[in-house]
Amino acid sequence: MTHKLIKREILHKGVVFDLIVDHIEYPSGNGLVREVAKHPGGAVIVPVLENGEVLMIRQFRYPIQKTICELPAGKLNPGEDPENCARRELEEETGYKANHFEKLTAFYTTPGFCTEQLHIYMATDLIELTAGQKLEEGEESISLQRVPFRQAMDMIREGEIVDGKTIVGLFLAQRDIMHFT
Repeated sequence: MTHKLIKREILHKGVVFDLIVDHIEYPSGNGLVREVAKHPGGAVIVPVLENGEVLMIRQFRYPIQKTICELPAGKLNPGEDPENCARRELEEETGYKANHFEKLTAFYTTPGFCTEQLHIYMATDLIELTAGQKLEEGEESISLQRVPFRQAMDMIREGEIVDGKTIVGLFLAQRDIMHFT
C-alpha cells in the first residue's frame, strides 16, 4: 500500500451506496482526501433468445432524467452470490428465466471514486414465465423490448444505447451471439 489511512468519515449511509471520506497520508508525508462511494456491486444479464434477439429494458433513470435502453441488472444483496442476483433480476425485470448462465466478466464501473463491481452474465435457453415481470416499487417505468443483436450494436454506435454496463455486456457477448444471427 502506498498510503496510510489517517481518518475515515462516513458522511452518508444510503440505500444504494455509502459516502466515505478518507484522509490519507503518502510515504512523503503529504496528505490527501479521497471521497469514496461504497457500493455493494451488482449483476448484469445479457438475455439471448433462440433467434438471437436480446431482451432489453427501457427504464427511466432519475439522475439523468431520461428513459434509456439497457440490459437487465440489479444490486447485490448483502452476501448474495452474483449469479443468484442475475437469476433474480432476470425474472423480476423481464419475466423470463434461463436454463443456462455463463459468466462473461466482472469489472469496476468507476474505480476512481466508487467500489461498484458488476458481474456480467449471458443467459440463454430462456423460458417465459406465465406470471410475467415482477417489478419492484420504483420500477414501474420498466418496459421490455426484444432487440435484434445487430440492431443493438447499431444503437450503441448511434448513441441510442448510452449505458456503460449495457455496452460492455453486448460487446462481450458479441462472439457468442453472432452464431444466432
